[in-house]
Amino acid sequence: FSGCGKASLSSCSPKVCIVGSGPAGFYTAQHLIKVDIYERLPVPFGLVRFGVAPDHPEVKNVINTFTQTAKHSRCSFYGNVNVGKNVSITELQQAYHAVVLSYGAEGNRSMGVPGEDLAGVYSAKDFVGWYNGLPSCRELSPDLSCETAVILGQGNVALDVARILLSPIDILKKTDITQPTLEALAESQVRRVLIVGRRGPIQIACTIKELREMVNLPDTRPDMVAADFDGVKEALKDLPRPRKRLTELMLKTALEVPGEKEQERRSKASRTWGFRFFRSPVEVLAEPGHSRIAGIRLAINKLEGSGDGAQAVLTGEVEDVPCGLVVSSIGYKSLPIDPSVPFDSRKAIVPNTMGRVKQAAGLYCSGWLKTGPTGVIATTMNNSFDTARSILEDMDSGTLDMSAAKPGSQSISALLEKRGVKPVTFSDWEKIDNVEMKRGESRGKPREKLLTVEEMLHVAWT
Repeated sequence: FSGCGKASLSSCSPKVCIVGSGPAGFYTAQHLIKVDIYERLPVPFGLVRFGVAPDHPEVKNVINTFTQTAKHSRCSFYGNVNVGKNVSITELQQAYHAVVLSYGAEGNRSMGVPGEDLAGVYSAKDFVGWYNGLPSCRELSPDLSCETAVILGQGNVALDVARILLSPIDILKKTDITQPTLEALAESQVRRVLIVGRRGPIQIACTIKELREMVNLPDTRPDMVAADFDGVKEALKDLPRPRKRLTELMLKTALEVPGEKEQERRSKASRTWGFRFFRSPVEVLAEPGHSRIAGIRLAINKLEGSGDGAQAVLTGEVEDVPCGLVVSSIGYKSLPIDPSVPFDSRKAIVPNTMGRVKQAAGLYCSGWLKTGPTGVIATTMNNSFDTARSILEDMDSGTLDMSAAKPGSQSISALLEKRGVKPVTFSDWEKIDNVEMKRGESRGKPREKLLTVEEMLHVAWT
């Protein structure tokens, strides 16, 4: 009897658990027979709740699919369980035939420049966590009393941050953005946002939808440097179609004389935004004698090579941009969870083949931990389906040793109880969900998020 053929699944009930309840965790769970999901926070859905911008509610519709999975009799959710702290990976491996790591990328890539720890410098991850109600970012309260903000990086997250900083409050107050953020933005003095990238327009990382939202953002006008677009028109014909459309929209926004209506709209705008290309941060500049930011020094680059493979090379020139806020949006980064799990610290991923963790039988990974922090929810969906397929193949082929019965959640629940850790169930989460939606209703918002773990647990358990 090797492993567990399809026919005998019922008799040998494979026990599988997943660490992390974001898209990677739920999309992996969707394809498995029976699964337990462990989540550090009392609330599920990861970056769908804490990453997706408040003004992108349609992107959050995947929560409906995840909820269906979670409510299925074959799926159990254990929130408020910090794997690596409350229970070790080794303990999970003793209790389950397969353990899937889907805990994402909670670290930041650092800029590695002097002054990045000055007051007024934030990572995009923390800034996004602040406006989306991530408990660990609640006390960020960024100082928005300056006129100019600089965002480093030009991906979709950078554009989210720019949009939130510049959006009219009347738009934001209909979203699930947190109340403290709304109050801070209502008082914000930020009138100009520069979105800085080390390469050129043809290499920009955002997608056309996000650019279009910036171009159409009420009460704002674009402010670009025409010279940044030298030679771009000529390069258009060789670009793949999505990149071509994106670049055409950028060219139009930067260089074309707008029509009468757009001209009028722009002249009335009180806020501006713009891309700055061929620039890399060298140093965050402090106010003399203070630990507050006064500006940022940017190195001016030139490109070597062309297209996607082009490299930014220093020219030796620098320029100083006065600003009171810097948000670095140069990428999220996965962190190791437990010394027993292989981790490639250079790539910041768990080394794997099709989601099978290298040199670790019974251990799998999915999502950003598997690939690095790239792509949209659909990308993670496909990568998680692949991991689930690997697990099912290994069960079928006997590669995954299923001969021993495993206790699964039974033994883990006992361990947690002994350690004074009380898990939050999915129906506990639904109580939190209902309270948040009720609170939102009175303010004309889809929900008003609870902002601390204490508050969440209080609602879950009373």
